[in-house]
Amino acid sequence: VERRIKAAKFPAVKSLDSFEFKVIPNLNKMLVLELARCEYIARNENIIAVGNSGTGKTHIALGLGLTACQKGLATSFITASALVHALLEARDDKQLLRLQKQLAKYKLLIIDELGYVPLSPTGAELLFEVFSQRYERGSTIVTSNLPFDEWTSVFGSERLTGALLDRLTHHVHILEMNGESFRLKHSRKRSKD
Repeated sequence: VERRIKAAKFPAVKSLDSFEFKVIPNLNKMLVLELARCEYIARNENIIAVGNSGTGKTHIALGLGLTACQKGLATSFITASALVHALLEARDDKQLLRLQKQLAKYKLLIIDELGYVPLSPTGAELLFEVFSQRYERGSTIVTSNLPFDEWTSVFGSERLTGALLDRLTHHVHILEMNGESFRLKHSRKRSKD
């Protein structure tokens, strides 16, 4: 389990036990706990966590990733911008097929922070290919601060965004996580003390 957790490259190890569900009242806690059983991975279903910055999307993704590792499932965590950078670099080094095969092997791929940085047309196409290759073959968790109708601003093409959302949302669990930023709330509390 430790080896799998290390191989997943989590930026921090966070469990669902340490998540404060009461702070995000519109988040379906029962659904999150159901997802923690990892049965969605056996069905190759996806999860999209959408909401404002600082509402715990990454924490939930990390918690679900940790439970997947504990259940013996190959998992990987990467930010969307780092993934696109790796894909572009692999393409330039003629190693793209190798990287794509490696990404396809993961039972669970967590792509964090989609929408924080607009993608180049080539980067958007390469990321689309990752989603396409995983469609109905592996589970993907995506976190984003953008509602779906704004994803075109990231991918730059309505056609590409439509095709991506079609694949990603076909078998999906959507976690809506709008609320006040944990970090902002914590900072305000500290400054009052």
